[in-house]
Amino acid sequence: MNKDKYEKHVVVIGGGFTGLAAAYEIANRGFKVTVLEKEEEIGGLAGSFKIGDQQLEKFYHHWFCSDRYVFELAREIGSEEQLQYRPTKMGIFLDNKILKLSTPFDLLQFKPLSLPDRIRLGLLILRARRVKDWKQLESFTAEEWLIKLCGREVFRVVWEPLLRGKFGPFASKISAVWFWDKLVLRGGSRRKTGKEILAYYNGGFAAFIETIANKIKVLGGSIQTNVSVESLVVQDGCIKGVQTPNGIVNAQAVILTPALPIIADLLEPHVSKCYIDQLKRIEYLANVCLVLELSQSLSDIYWLNINEKDFPFIGLIEHCNFQSPETYGGKHIVYLSTYLLETSELYRMSEQQIFEFSLPYLKRIFPKFDRSWVLKYSIWKARYAQPVVTPYFSSIIPSKETPIERLYISTMAQIYPEDRGTNYAIQQGRRIGRTVAKRIANK
Repeated sequence: MNKDKYEKHVVVIGGGFTGLAAAYEIANRGFKVTVLEKEEEIGGLAGSFKIGDQQLEKFYHHWFCSDRYVFELAREIGSEEQLQYRPTKMGIFLDNKILKLSTPFDLLQFKPLSLPDRIRLGLLILRARRVKDWKQLESFTAEEWLIKLCGREVFRVVWEPLLRGKFGPFASKISAVWFWDKLVLRGGSRRKTGKEILAYYNGGFAAFIETIANKIKVLGGSIQTNVSVESLVVQDGCIKGVQTPNGIVNAQAVILTPALPIIADLLEPHVSKCYIDQLKRIEYLANVCLVLELSQSLSDIYWLNINEKDFPFIGLIEHCNFQSPETYGGKHIVYLSTYLLETSELYRMSEQQIFEFSLPYLKRIFPKFDRSWVLKYSIWKARYAQPVVTPYFSSIIPSKETPIERLYISTMAQIYPEDRGTNYAIQQGRRIGRTVAKRIANK
């Protein structure tokens, strides 16, 4: 290894998939890299906790068959054989009934819509795939675009409740680009029969994250957890390192991967108010996720969208209809998820309060459900879970470059036109890693 090259040091702030992918790319090019993660574990929103001796994601995760950046990285680091592909079932809870919506036959039986509207709904993904340039959708809201494509009734019954459940007070302002990406992405995991095939990693996402981390370490990189960044060290408009409780970590370049409001706080002493205001223009929703460990299954559906207006949750994901319950000692894992404002009452509830609050809603979906089925529960909260993607979003996304020389930002809000997710986090992380490695090589 070239000693002069290795002495050029890059610090990556944040140990989620973006930060790890960036660090891997930099280390793979022979540069010294250090990842600093403030939490006890790496993984970010894909972080895990233990159920018995098995790791499980705090927030539900899977990959679509179209998530090629995940698969490319897995192949490159020699763990492609750990990928698992399984069919799943999808449904909707509407009018106090669970309606299956996994196959064309299910769609034809979808009684909340008339037959012509069922056909319009079925053709939606095909029509969405015809859009080759997302920029032609930037001026439209998702509501405008969906009504145009499949009619007002389909929108009212199927899509409006999901937009409202996902984005709350921002529902009518969400960009058509965001929804288009969701349709195309999910459609890419469906076979010709209409069945959806999703992917997972043997041992959970934590095992994949650990494999990436080990590869970074083998290449000479370092990953430090429980290390918060207190401030940036800037001299003459150029980044020189970061201040941590353990002292200053010197660097020739720094990559910031947390949410933009967190980055704005770090940058505020060093840049103009105008630039800070730009970073803070993008709003975020929080997430509350209840994870239940049950003694028995609720249904055979993996992903259940909740389309009831008075429900505080948007989705119920029964993980063990995707992964075997034997993986978790025979327990059946269920996620109950909602996106909301950080100021909302539910977000501020204690874990016990959230659990008690959720039980009547579970009972309403599954009348046979009994509290005694709950063996254990966990509550996980994320303050910056979902950027609010509005029309012309591309015009407010900050560049990866900052006013400070050799300081870069790479966050979930910049993944647009794609939506946040581990696949595009990997793509973005590797991209910024290559950029930074190339630039410091020429210094």
